[in-house]
Amino acid sequence: MNIAKAIQVTFSNAAIVSSITSTIFIILLGFYLRKRNIFTEKYGKLLSKIVLTVALPALAFNSFMQPINGETFSQGMNVLIWGIAIYIILILVTPISYAKYPKDKRDVLAILTTFGSTTFFGIPIVGAVFGTKGIMYSSIFNIGYRIFLYSYAYIKMSGLKMKASNIKKMFVNPVVIATFLGLIMWLVQNYMPQVAVRQAVNGVINPGAPIIKVAFYRIDQTAIWLYKPLQYLANLASPLAWLSIGATLGSTSFKKAAENKTSWYYSFNKVVLVPLLNLVILVILNVTNILPISYVALGTIIIMMATPTAAVASSYAISFDREAVLSSNASFVSTILAVVAMPFWIAFLGVLSQSGLFH
Repeated sequence: MNIAKAIQVTFSNAAIVSSITSTIFIILLGFYLRKRNIFTEKYGKLLSKIVLTVALPALAFNSFMQPINGETFSQGMNVLIWGIAIYIILILVTPISYAKYPKDKRDVLAILTTFGSTTFFGIPIVGAVFGTKGIMYSSIFNIGYRIFLYSYAYIKMSGLKMKASNIKKMFVNPVVIATFLGLIMWLVQNYMPQVAVRQAVNGVINPGAPIIKVAFYRIDQTAIWLYKPLQYLANLASPLAWLSIGATLGSTSFKKAAENKTSWYYSFNKVVLVPLLNLVILVILNVTNILPISYVALGTIIIMMATPTAAVASSYAISFDREAVLSSNASFVSTILAVVAMPFWIAFLGVLSQSGLFH
């Protein structure tokens, strides 16, 4: 299939187009509501807190409520391996792109480039484009992200040794708990006591559905009364996250942030070059069969890496007075650029799906 045909197929796909428009329209709505003062300054933080403590944990946990087979297990493990390897690569590579800056500024920009808003910005978009399988892969991918964010990034930004309180943050976190709990349950489900149930699809059981055997804790099949409330909470993640992003953008002066050329240079590295680096390496690893990866896993990783500054990394910069103003400006500009660039990445991934390189 030629490029023109692939592009036509991509933009005639209602799921892809609606994912792009949903993201943009709801972010713009949040921006408008903030500019009109319908949302006050505190709304963005309040919405993000709801997303991080309620909606995303439910989303992460429910994403593992699906059967395991050889392919999904293999893909999940490959995503986990790459999720650790890519942060080691970025930690080594990103300082090179800021070699002209003083050491302190170079270190901060390298950290901000390495760690994006994969949880808050990335996962809702992954869910909209790739569904539950994409969310599951994104949750697995984030394991490496959180290991390095709460260890290496903290040590580098603070200049101190790792504190016990920060190790606690790494694990005592609703999203992390839901991810590890869901991952363990997904991995061992075939070894747990099985029950026979009539198969449910999206929480609905049809009278003529086949009888299947699943682990007793597969609540999507055995306890729909519990699965559905979690699904309702999970469904809040995307719209609330996008409203919060829009409200946050509406609270900041774009003119002041845009005056800093370093913020634009950083944002281009973060939103364009980092996902492009992932794409090139993963294509090579897939073609050479060193690390075979599916299209859904690839698309999930690229979207996760095309995200703006991580809130935690930005908080480190502010808390430890490490280029706090630059960090805030970079966070704002990279969010704007990510909103603009994400539709292009999603469209490009759609074209790539027609290439035959990935299954």
